[in-house]
Amino acid sequence: MFTVGIITASDKGYKGQREDISGKVIEDILLEKGYKISNRIIVPDEPKDLKDAIIHMADELKVDLILTTGGTGFSKRDITPEVTTELCDRMANGIAEAIRYYSLSITPRAMLSRGVSGIRKDTLIVNLPGSPKAVKEALEYSLDSIYHGLEILTNSTSDCARK
Repeated sequence: MFTVGIITASDKGYKGQREDISGKVIEDILLEKGYKISNRIIVPDEPKDLKDAIIHMADELKVDLILTTGGTGFSKRDITPEVTTELCDRMANGIAEAIRYYSLSITPRAMLSRGVSGIRKDTLIVNLPGSPKAVKEALEYSLDSIYHGLEILTNSTSDCARK
């Protein structure tokens, strides 16, 4: 069972002006798949708050996976990809690229997503969009491969070859 931290980056969500539907969608899907949610929080779109949340989950809670939602668009306050990149030791670009590629088959606006994915120590971090619909589609498409990546990252399997 892999442990997960969920971070919603949203000024309005943090202030209680908007319900965190995307974070709830992530939580529901992962619980259904057998993941353990260690922490789920909402932070404002502030670099320090987002950094503190990622560092806490990766370094102190030592979750296997951090999924962020929000802050990946073109708004000047959308800083999730930059913060994530700064905190990662290694990038895992294929995950974000695959999500974007799949999402383009649904809507051409997927090209506006700037989400990234990478590894901090032993934690995989994946930026998801802020839209509940896009979050659901992204996870349905990528979660099996993410699971296998977590198996490799946590030494739960040594088999990287496709069966």
